[in-house]
Amino acid sequence: MTPAIVRREVPRAAADLARCGVDPVLARLYAARGVAAVDELDCSLARLPPPDGMMNLDRAGERLADAIVRRERVVVVADYDADGATACAIARRALAAMGADVRFVVPNRFEHGYGLTPPIIDIAASMGARLVVTVDNGSASVEGVAAAAARGIDVLITDHHLPGDTIPSPAIVVDPNQPGCAFVSRHVAGVGVMFYVLAATRAALRARGRGEESLPALAGLLDLVALGTIADVVRIDRVNRILVDQGLRRIRAGRAQPGLAALFAVAGRDPAQASVADLGYVAGPRVNAAGRLADMSIGIRLLATDDEREALALARELDRMNRERRDIEATIVDEALAGLDDWDATAAGRASVCAFRPTWHPGVVGIVASRIKDRVHRPVVVFAPGSDGEVRGSGRSIAGFHLRDAIDRVAKREPGLVVRFGGHAYAAGLTLRPGDVERFAEAFEAVARETLTPDDLEQRCETDGELRPGELTADLARRLRAGVWGPGFPAPRFDAGFAVAGQRIVGQKHSRLELARGDERYDAVLFGHTDRLPAHIHAVYRPELNLWQGRESLELVVERWQPAS
Repeated sequence: MTPAIVRREVPRAAADLARCGVDPVLARLYAARGVAAVDELDCSLARLPPPDGMMNLDRAGERLADAIVRRERVVVVADYDADGATACAIARRALAAMGADVRFVVPNRFEHGYGLTPPIIDIAASMGARLVVTVDNGSASVEGVAAAAARGIDVLITDHHLPGDTIPSPAIVVDPNQPGCAFVSRHVAGVGVMFYVLAATRAALRARGRGEESLPALAGLLDLVALGTIADVVRIDRVNRILVDQGLRRIRAGRAQPGLAALFAVAGRDPAQASVADLGYVAGPRVNAAGRLADMSIGIRLLATDDEREALALARELDRMNRERRDIEATIVDEALAGLDDWDATAAGRASVCAFRPTWHPGVVGIVASRIKDRVHRPVVVFAPGSDGEVRGSGRSIAGFHLRDAIDRVAKREPGLVVRFGGHAYAAGLTLRPGDVERFAEAFEAVARETLTPDDLEQRCETDGELRPGELTADLARRLRAGVWGPGFPAPRFDAGFAVAGQRIVGQKHSRLELARGDERYDAVLFGHTDRLPAHIHAVYRPELNLWQGRESLELVVERWQPAS
């Protein structure tokens, strides 16, 4: 389907921001994303909202401080994605620096499934755990917490996912999305929640007389907080914007953790030019590759080590895994999309997509679901067989359809159909028994039809409109590259009419373009397209910096185009 181009409205606040000294183009962009006052653009660490209202945070800090003072064994139970890996790494780094006896365990997605399960408690018990701390999981782990209690092991849950109907007990639960939590942000990633818990632990130790010189400076972990936040694709609200901005500043200043610096090195990226895109499309996928294809402990070891040689070796292994992951993903995407070539004709009226093949790899179904969702603009769930005989699915959604709540409705309407599930508005995972995919697909479609309107299902391409003559410059591209963008605060893109003054094929499947608009000329690139363009096009594009042999120049990346009317 061809998306309709819709230009974002620019509120009156843009003029106020410009009067306060904000660049007029940036003022328009920020205002269109809800920024109403210039102080909202201050991303200094001093502007990070205090933890007031974060439920159980003080209790969490006191319990960890008790464990440190008593030398109790603390076992961190991680999740197998980049958010979980970064949260585990900062927990291990900071708690060890505070004097804790800390170990970690990460579930294998193929053997243990998701979260704090009784088998994971068995492993933690064998490690001598007196306190189990979950990161990026646990809010729905009722059985796991009960198993821990039966063994006399305390549990501290740090999570950001929507909890189930029952909060695990007995446990200390720190989750901004649990009922009764009044923290200013519900969009903090799991690594951000852990960062706040570590700050509370540090404060608790200071209150007990520990000197400042014996406690770690937690700001040194913000590069990993930024990585986990961007990789988990959470909403970029004020809290997350500050955390990511501060992390990027550390990376650009050459103060990244050895593991993250090694990821930049194997990818051939310059840390001094680090951007959100580098975290989301370079470092994040390489860390995630470990959890998708093997064992996330490799990613955690990378992010937790201070040995530069070990970091480089681990980063190279993750780079190899990521190449393998891309090959597997490409095959599945091709197979899945082949069945959607006749979408408009054969599936007219359907509001959702569910896809399954017994040959697909369970480690990449989430990425595949995202690709299909972008293609058909419908909520999508992709399934693959698990190693235990069950069927595991991962879903991605569109605006207007809360995926986790939709699966919950299916589970309540069809008792026994969904074995387990969890997630949030735009991404969720679930497990079914063999043979139940078709039944789930029909129940899921019924919920989608009830929830989504025809307007919701119309794909739109939002832009920030047309730049005036003289505004489209390398300096603008440089400023945009340095910004923090993501869900809820989308990266800017613009649209305009251009004359196609030149076109040549590069890499056998891409086009290098020379575009003209009035007296202005621009170098541009159009990926995945080699057919000859018409003489005049209307293009949706984003300004980028082309870095070549130490020189920077403006380049337009054309995302969509159509013949100019």
